[in-house]
Amino acid sequence: MPLLNLVTALLGLALALPAAGETLRVGSKRFTEAYILAEIATQTAQAAGEAEVSHRQGLGNTAILLSALQAGSIDVYPEYTGTIAREILRLDHVPPLPELNARLAPLGLRASVPLGFNNSYALAMREPEAAARGITRLSDLKNHPGLRLGLSQEFIGRADGWPGLQAAYTLPQARPRGLDHGLAYEALAQRQVDAIDVYTTDAKIGPYQLRVLVDDAGYFPRYEAVLLHQADLPARLPRTWAALARLEGRIDEATMRRLNAGAELQGQSFQRVAQSFLAGELAAPAETAGTVAAASERPAAPGWLAKLFGPDLLRLTLEHLALVFLSLGASMLLGIPLGIVAARFPRAKTAILGATGVLQTIPSLALLAILIPLTGSIGLLPAFIALTVYALLPIVRNTHAGLSQVPGGMKQAALALGLRPGATLRLIELPLARSTILAGIKTSAVINVGTATIAAFIGAGGFGERIVTGLALNDNATLLAGAIPVALLALLIEGGFTLAERRVFPESWRKTD
Repeated sequence: MPLLNLVTALLGLALALPAAGETLRVGSKRFTEAYILAEIATQTAQAAGEAEVSHRQGLGNTAILLSALQAGSIDVYPEYTGTIAREILRLDHVPPLPELNARLAPLGLRASVPLGFNNSYALAMREPEAAARGITRLSDLKNHPGLRLGLSQEFIGRADGWPGLQAAYTLPQARPRGLDHGLAYEALAQRQVDAIDVYTTDAKIGPYQLRVLVDDAGYFPRYEAVLLHQADLPARLPRTWAALARLEGRIDEATMRRLNAGAELQGQSFQRVAQSFLAGELAAPAETAGTVAAASERPAAPGWLAKLFGPDLLRLTLEHLALVFLSLGASMLLGIPLGIVAARFPRAKTAILGATGVLQTIPSLALLAILIPLTGSIGLLPAFIALTVYALLPIVRNTHAGLSQVPGGMKQAALALGLRPGATLRLIELPLARSTILAGIKTSAVINVGTATIAAFIGAGGFGERIVTGLALNDNATLLAGAIPVALLALLIEGGFTLAERRVFPESWRKTD
């Protein structure tokens, strides 16, 4: 129990520790452009020197970012006027910025600092295939019902995405396949799909030789890039806000494509791309660099090793281990008593095992999206709760199974000796069930090592940060730099539990199980 008490105390300290001084938390969605714009805002705010500035990157879709902004977990993030109007305010048009802000006021939010470019949605196909089929406009898709569409999950679900587009053009295609935006270009290049959704500032449109289909019905609104922020931010951090306001109009569409190319085609970090822009060192457009093959040729081995042993390795390892063991400790505190109750009271067994089983089936991102407004925060707390929930089932089931396997004669003998039920549980039943219970704890720990990667979607850190970034960039080296340490941690933790079992329990005890 001392270990569990220590884990509980550490969790309480982590959640209660206040930040020193003024802070500015910048958020970003999970695609290249969002990372870069947020990093530009972060570095600009840091240069003002008024507040501690952090970038909570790759937090997911609009719903998660909006919940985080309203909960005060972030202060500002890059957004688009079309998204604000259609997705946040549920309008059927995109009004001017003053009207948008009038409608955002009841939410305690404002949209400011138009960055200078429009990044609209579009559909794109491989140029040779589009030419062969005579497809140049979105309305031409009506004549090709067999086209395979691979669209991002957010685009499929957005009001201004696939449902509205299909209705506006009466498109006959079946429900499209859901693809991560960073992987869609590769799926198109490999001819696994025929058309994908793109952003008009995507750097890969040229190198991948794509034809962007004309929106001849004018369905997509303008998506002017702005900063969506808490309404009191300018008054709360005036010097920082003055620095951010100087970004207005500084990024046109060509510049944004070059910024995206710096990350996606030249392999630069988001931080380096932002530094180059702010220092006026922006490179020439990457569209002239060549074809898909030329764009994708990178020195794999040095890049992979550099990313694996990057300067963030220690931080990510500690964050990942903290997520795993804090949630595991809480799961033990909850799961073992629940397993005992399930073993002692048959009527409670079905409810307890059924409830923990159902909780295990809730999709991770859905659970995180629910927990953000419930907890009023992003980061450690909702990730801790989600991981605790996912670690419960093996512990509860194994505790119940271990106690149920204790011979009835042993319990009757204890009763005959005058032992009370609590003493029987503590002195006889739990020691006999120890190996089964420990196996459940070990299973939960190993599962949580992998599941903890979802924490990166809400800014809780861990090796999921590398995996999320790798998905956004379709960068296998970064993906491996995140996935391999997770696999190694799982093996080390399983080995550690096995070694601990041998050290704690004498050989004679293990033979009696």
